[in-house]
Amino acid sequence: MTTVTEKAWLGQLNEDLVDAGNGHRLHIDVISPFLAMQDAAHKDGIDLQLVSSYRDFDRQTAIFNRKWTGKAQLLDVNGSLLSFDSLRDDEKLHAILTWSALPGGSRHHWGTDIDVYDRASVKHWDGQFNLVETEYEAGGPCHALACWLGENMSRFGFYRPFSVSRGGVAAEPWHLSFKETAETFEKARNLQGLTAAIEQSNIEGKSCILSQLPTLYNRYVLNNGVSPTETV
Repeated sequence: MTTVTEKAWLGQLNEDLVDAGNGHRLHIDVISPFLAMQDAAHKDGIDLQLVSSYRDFDRQTAIFNRKWTGKAQLLDVNGSLLSFDSLRDDEKLHAILTWSALPGGSRHHWGTDIDVYDRASVKHWDGQFNLVETEYEAGGPCHALACWLGENMSRFGFYRPFSVSRGGVAAEPWHLSFKETAETFEKARNLQGLTAAIEQSNIEGKSCILSQLPTLYNRYVLNNGVSPTETV
């Protein structure tokens, strides 16, 4: 079994990555199952391609900071655009974490998790592709892909960690995880390590994050959703 270091699960150092093409990298355990799944999908007329794969801590920080400073749009849990200027800091934080993980808390740090889409269908779709749930439902360009994954992904070792929203991370039918390897990273996560990484980072809104990090860790990183004592 792979030994996961703290730097590895935090996305600060991952020495088990291999090239997956088009600028993507995956954990060495994941590349063969992914390519096999991709080939099987293609044989069934599905152009399964990667939107996102491995992202390191710094890349995740850049994504978070763009959203915190209003340089990237914020969405509610239903995928509707929010008014940035009307949000308090805590509201802004929860809006970001509904769709984008904290640096150090992202499953994409591991190389085991991927976002996928049907490239051919999206190319011929009359609309802007935003990677939201409706695009994977009936009438959306990736509906056939979503159905195919539901029937076939487990044969290749993949599952959806965000299949439904529990009041934390939004439902993400495009997000797949290679279960066997991802579980070793899940077991290595801890609040103390994440806290230290956030404290030492250049993340925007640091004081807001640290003041409620134990709750954020449970709700969004572990994806346990909202507890009975919390309010949404």
